[in-house]
Amino acid sequence: MAIETMAPYAKWIIIAVAILYFAYLFILKKKIFEAAVGVALSGVMAALVAVVTMAIQIPTPLTSGYINVGDSMVMLVAVLFGPTIGAFAGGFGSGMADIITGYAHWAPFTLVIKGVEGFVVGYITSKKDDFTTVLLATILGGALMVLGYFMIEIYVYGWGGAVAEVPGNILQAVTGIVVGGGVGHVIKRRIKDVLISLRV
Repeated sequence: MAIETMAPYAKWIIIAVAILYFAYLFILKKKIFEAAVGVALSGVMAALVAVVTMAIQIPTPLTSGYINVGDSMVMLVAVLFGPTIGAFAGGFGSGMADIITGYAHWAPFTLVIKGVEGFVVGYITSKKDDFTTVLLATILGGALMVLGYFMIEIYVYGWGGAVAEVPGNILQAVTGIVVGGGVGHVIKRRIKDVLISLRV
């Protein structure tokens, strides 16, 4: 199985992805964070992601993690504001929620995994934003989130802990697809001109 082959390299894969994530945000897109609108949107959206993530938390004792509905906000932000704000708010907002609520050991992983989720959803929907594209983008983003946590959990907890977390992570992904993707699509259609002027 491909996942079994990749599992021993999970740490190196996440490190490589983390490097690409930070390079994208703070090297390729650094001008966005030098503009007032970029700083404001990034900060506000990251705070909203953190608040929604903390609003409902169901602990998972086996892996010392928790189930939340933060993916709905990660995907919503990505659909509305594109890959850069989606990547920043998804990663930093979710990581901040982990730290604030006592799950700091998950924050580095969450930062990268949710950041990638926000980037992928934002990138695809910035190219085309019809319902089918938004649906496919959020499904892919959710799948990457589930896969990302699964690989880390295999490395940290073994197969038993990783498999135990899959249903909860799938639930988070589905919530994000339905709420974040659905609401994002509706809002974007209604105020598209405003969003275009804010997109950075």
